[in-house]
Amino acid sequence: MKGTIRTVTTDTLYLRSDFTFDLGSPWKVVFRSDLPFVAKDPISLDHPSGDYLYGMGDADFQAALIEQINGRWAAGGGLRIIAPTGPDNITSGKWQMMPIVGARTMLPELSAGSYFEGLVRYDLSFAGDPTKKNISNLQLDPMLNISLPDRWFFMLYPSADIRVNYGDPVIGQTGRLFLPFDFSVGRSLSKNFRYR
Repeated sequence: MKGTIRTVTTDTLYLRSDFTFDLGSPWKVVFRSDLPFVAKDPISLDHPSGDYLYGMGDADFQAALIEQINGRWAAGGGLRIIAPTGPDNITSGKWQMMPIVGARTMLPELSAGSYFEGLVRYDLSFAGDPTKKNISNLQLDPMLNISLPDRWFFMLYPSADIRVNYGDPVIGQTGRLFLPFDFSVGRSLSKNFRYR
């Protein structure tokens, strides 16, 4: 309803594929694709009940070129393309491109496997449903990963949730900056599989 603010809960399960192609030391190309499955409870003119909606989210594909500078430092850049593959009532309805740059430093002083990774990306819509909101936001991710005993880990800012919105305002938005406190605790089940 107009004039009211209601919290919308969104739960997402990702099917993710990662592939690394070594170009010879110190360069590599890393490919990632995500297929999200979403559960969301929005209220809109088309969905006044606010019951949960379920469906596939917007799929994406990312390619990045990374240089392993030395045993401690790595840096790289890439591009993510997001396709409007999900239904209108769950996803953005827009094609998006997201240039990305970042750097990582290992922190063996804290523990083996600990690191800090700074990431900057810009999410920009460039096609899709003209009736949907335009997307234009700067995203920052100052991620700190601390490795704990028995394959446990603690992460501050596990995703790029710090955002500055330069696009169309979001319903309930009180300013352009979104600055959450975000952390994650999890355990690596094996070298290539972890949950949090």
